[in-house]
Amino acid sequence: MTTLTKAQHLENINKVIDSVKYAMMTTITSDEKHLHACPMTTNKNDLENGKIWFIGDKKSETVQDLAKNPQVNLSYTSADQKDFVSINGVAELVDDKTKLDELWSPIYNAFYEKGKEDPNVQVIGVTCNGAQYWLSGNSVVNMFKLVSAAMQEGKTADNMGENHAVTF
Repeated sequence: MTTLTKAQHLENINKVIDSVKYAMMTTITSDEKHLHACPMTTNKNDLENGKIWFIGDKKSETVQDLAKNPQVNLSYTSADQKDFVSINGVAELVDDKTKLDELWSPIYNAFYEKGKEDPNVQVIGVTCNGAQYWLSGNSVVNMFKLVSAAMQEGKTADNMGENHAVTF
């Protein structure tokens, strides 16, 4: 396996994140008994600086969970469902009008009665600690590898793609 530089890892991760609109953000529930996941729009991918930004609702279970325990996992699946990214990090509930102005899109007006000025708007910044990602390559080639291995007793499919881990 080829050794990749951190910049190459970031490029691979960014390709997956930038190809989809939503992350599944997993939090620890405020009672600390369960994991809770919900889709969140990735407002800004700034992995080069170790950050990913979201806008949430202060009334939501997710924001309430983060207020108690900021540990999160962000999961992304490419649109063609071949590549995957899992990022662990620490979320911060940010009160910064300049950052909100930078992240805001008019589409959010559909969710907040008073737009950007709505008291329930919450900027969430995730400082990323590390990530794992899986790139599966060409799906047609992989299908033939799987069929070939399935047809041969004792044979397993090999070289089905890449798996890497990176620390930020």
